[in-house]
Amino acid sequence: MDKIIIRDLLLRGIVGINPDERKNKQDILINMVIYADIRPAAASDNIADAVNYKSITKRVIQHVEASADFLVEKLVTDIARLVLTEFAVDRVQVRVEKPGALRFARSVGIEIERTRADFA
Repeated sequence: MDKIIIRDLLLRGIVGINPDERKNKQDILINMVIYADIRPAAASDNIADAVNYKSITKRVIQHVEASADFLVEKLVTDIARLVLTEFAVDRVQVRVEKPGALRFARSVGIEIERTRADFA
């Protein structure tokens, strides 16, 4: 399966359980590997046959900026769900990190891998 890679999408949003995390937006770093068959787009050279990663990115940005999840687990699952249910892809790996969430760590995060069947 072919891979579309979106690396280091840095957004600002609400995620966390502490009072300051509930009112102040913080950095949220997102990485995705989207699995899809790119052969039709490669053969036609037509965006209509491609997985439009710009559209996926815009949708993820919209979701993150509008959400206010308590847990990274919820946010990472919601991102996987929207990619798989709104776009013609077979499988996705999503990693969501909170830079600076732990004192001596660059970031802390969760990575999941899901398929369309997980949200059927």
